Amino acid sequence: MEHKALSRYLRISPRKMRRVAELVRGKGTEEALNILHFTRKNAAEHIEKAIRSAVANAQFINPGTHADRLFVKEIFIDGGPMLKRGRAGSMGRRSMIRKRTSHLTVVVAERV
Repeated sequence: MEHKALSRYLRISPRKMRRVAELVRGKGTEEALNILHFTRKNAAEHIEKAIRSAVANAQFINPGTHADRLFVKEIFIDGGPMLKRGRAGSMGRRSMIRKRTSHLTVVVAERV
C-alpha cells in the first residue's frame, strides 16, 4: 500500500530540490534518511522531513507497518508560485527577480 506526504510552498528553487531528490529515489527509507542526514544541502532538510512524515502516515494508517520495510517509491518536485521582486536596472528601469518556490511529494510503499 502506498502512503504520501506533501510539503508545499517551500522557499527553495525546484532545480536545487531535484538534485537532492535524485539521491534517494528508489532507496529504503532508513537508507534515504541516512543519506539525507549527511548531505550538506538545504533541500536535504525539507526532503528528510517529508520522508519522516510519509513513514509516520504509513504507521498511523497500518499500525503493523515497520519503517525498515518501506522504500521511497516516488519523489517529485513541482514548481510553486513565484515571488516577484524588483531590482534597479539600467537607465532607470526595473528588472524582475523571481524567487521560486517548490511543492514536494513523497510516496512510500512496502517492499513485497
